[in-house]
Amino acid sequence: MKRNKRRRLRPLRFLIFLLLTFFLTFSLSGGLNIFLPRTWQGIGDFLPKLSYQPPAGRSDTEYRQISTLDRLSRLVFLRRAVNARVARDDYVPFAKLSPDLIHAVVAVEDRRFYEHHGIDMESIARAALVNLQYGSIEEGASTITQQLVKNLFLSHEQTFGRKAEEVLLALDMEANYSKDEILELYLNTIYYGSGYYGIAAAADGYFGKAPQDLALPEAAMLAGIPNAPSVYSPYVDFLMAKKRQFVVLDAMKDTGYINSELAEEAKIKPLTLVQTRK
Repeated sequence: MKRNKRRRLRPLRFLIFLLLTFFLTFSLSGGLNIFLPRTWQGIGDFLPKLSYQPPAGRSDTEYRQISTLDRLSRLVFLRRAVNARVARDDYVPFAKLSPDLIHAVVAVEDRRFYEHHGIDMESIARAALVNLQYGSIEEGASTITQQLVKNLFLSHEQTFGRKAEEVLLALDMEANYSKDEILELYLNTIYYGSGYYGIAAAADGYFGKAPQDLALPEAAMLAGIPNAPSVYSPYVDFLMAKKRQFVVLDAMKDTGYINSELAEEAKIKPLTLVQTRK
């Protein structure tokens, strides 16, 4: 009987193995271009074309102009929605952000930020494998763009519907904003702990500096805080903030933004906070 059960299980195991192999191959291959914004927005190109006639009372040229205006109005609506949720009092443009800060955030939060189109299927596949291995959520796969739209528009409930909204909004952001604009918005809206929202407030509140004047050790510490602001704020627990800074500096080294020598120098360089406790 036991042998028969084993024989019955083998085809099922083989099927599971094939499905996993297909999933991983698909996720890690260049075939993921189906997630390009241009692809999902233009999916109608793959459908049979209906005979086209402009509505009664509209010329062909006039109708096409209106269709173009409809697409433009969608872009205007998105930008208005973003602007309505972004405080402009201490907003810092991309050109006035420390390069070390930009590199630190990309390295630790989304190292493929300049390669993907809003969602990173390679990171999703890697995170899925890690989480399956540990049997719990040990690693996330949200991109900087996904984090931005979540902070701007969505609640923090963990449901499939909310996640689907997050993905679609991330694709929409990528289709209508440049990478630098998205990163700029992210840095100006993210929470850095101890009551500081946005990089201007955080840089001034922790180090008494403008974002463009941050040194590498300071930029690395700030970049590590948003992952868990209540834990990594140096005003809450300086030792934990320092450990997180090490993680950021190692990520910058692994991605080639800095070399080993700069990373080690930044780790041991003293940091002067504006105050010892918020």
